Amino acid sequence: MKLRIRGNSIRLRLTRGEVQDLVTAGKVVELTRLPVGPAFGYQLRVDSASGAVTATFEAGVLGVAVPKSAADAWAASEEVAIQGEVPVADGTLTILVEKDFPCLTVRAGEDDSDAFARDRLAVGR
Repeated sequence: MKLRIRGNSIRLRLTRGEVQDLVTAGKVVELTRLPVGPAFGYQLRVDSASGAVTATFEAGVLGVAVPKSAADAWAASEEVAIQGEVPVADGTLTILVEKDFPCLTVRAGEDDSDAFARDRLAVGR
């Protein structure tokens, strides 16, 4: 799972295997170890009780939750993303959970073998 944070937006990109893990196990978790201090974690999970996309930050872990119905429908469809907006003190936090596509520019060490094929999904939805 890839994480991108910019201003008041969070974007998570998942490979085919990670999308499958999300619907079968209910979550996908990543951990980044830093040279000093605690590790930084981020996770995406399915929330059966909520009807909206939510975000939390607790104990060094950024958590994003999506409704189960949205996750199941997204995983089984050609839809590219689940989007949500969460009110915060100074505006809105935008959350985007996307299926990951192969990079247009190949980078050394990058493995896109589990990415979604560009021609099979409805890009722009």
